Amino acid sequence: MTKSAAELRRAARDHILAPRLETPFHDRLMALSEVNDWYNWAGYKAPHSLFDSELEYFAIRSTAALFDISPMVKYRITGADAERYLNRLTLRDVRKLGVNRVHYTAWCDDHGHVLDDGTLFRLGDQEFRLCCQERHLPWLLDSAIGFSVDIREETEEIAGLALQGPTSHAVLRDAGFIGTEKLKPFDIATFPHEDGAVTISRTGFTGDLGYELFVPRAKALSLWDRLWTAGREHTIRAIGYGALNQTRIEAGFIVANGDFVTAEGSLRAHRVRMPDEIGLDWLVDPDKPNFNGRRAILDARRNQTLKHILVGLEIEGNIPAEHALVYHRQKHEAGLVTAAIWSPTAKRNIAIASLERPYGSKFTEDLWVEIYAMRELKYQKMMKRAKIVPRPFVKLARRTLTPPGLK
Repeated sequence: MTKSAAELRRAARDHILAPRLETPFHDRLMALSEVNDWYNWAGYKAPHSLFDSELEYFAIRSTAALFDISPMVKYRITGADAERYLNRLTLRDVRKLGVNRVHYTAWCDDHGHVLDDGTLFRLGDQEFRLCCQERHLPWLLDSAIGFSVDIREETEEIAGLALQGPTSHAVLRDAGFIGTEKLKPFDIATFPHEDGAVTISRTGFTGDLGYELFVPRAKALSLWDRLWTAGREHTIRAIGYGALNQTRIEAGFIVANGDFVTAEGSLRAHRVRMPDEIGLDWLVDPDKPNFNGRRAILDARRNQTLKHILVGLEIEGNIPAEHALVYHRQKHEAGLVTAAIWSPTAKRNIAIASLERPYGSKFTEDLWVEIYAMRELKYQKMMKRAKIVPRPFVKLARRTLTPPGLK
């Protein structure tokens, strides 16, 4: 029977009734949530905060913090040509990535515009896990034509936790993960958990000592409970994205579709960015075999046609300048602040900004930001001086100390 126009319209609206997916750790997070502050992360219900973003931030920097990274998109890439395929796809030379090692990388379209950034885990000679912000399966499959490689998304079947902070290794030690003290930054190792295994890497998004743990979904809650029990004496806290975001800004890390617009997500042609325009020039290895976007990236360098630059800013005052316009000599619009906070650790007002060249490259002095602060139900416009400073804004020795300090 043919449906009426009203029934068709109603069916088209039914998508709003579909609930967000729940991560494998959702029950534990719900039990700890005091503020019911959730957001959508890749279709999953994820906490922006569980009790207080400020206190959650200090858990990362002072003790140990547990963050659910299960919604992070994860692809398993295997096959006889897995290394050669990923070397063709990404900017860095995958041949230099050893087994049981991780590296940060990015990948571009044929025009040299960044599609996404992420971490590549080498789990075996021809076995990899690619973790990223956005979903790219059609692009990955199209790029695999001609390669003997198998690509599948494993986001739902693999649960992930980020354990970050100065006492994070002490938590792992007391949880019985013996041998984690030998892990150097970007190392991977496998450890027994119940009747299976958990993969632990010394990685993170906070610029602090930290680890990421991956386990099959069925073992997720038992892993959480194992860490939580061991972490009680080390003041472990569960955190949301608000606190994590503060620390990633201090570390100078960038976020796709936050600090730059991905090539697939951009609706306007001039909003896309090349690696050199978002501070990822160091990822590009021009000496390796051909990779997506190579010619366009090298041509832009040679012809000096790069249009943007990503910089760190220190801004006078203590009011965060998030999404503020940046000016040169208070006259010429130079760019936009993409992320900003008052840093409790650095005791500075810091920001990441995307500027239009030659601002930030040739013209680096006399920069200002236009901040609007709410004062008694009225916005007050403030022009504050800004200077370009190196990233990271906060650099902690414990992040790379091996073996890590035990507290």
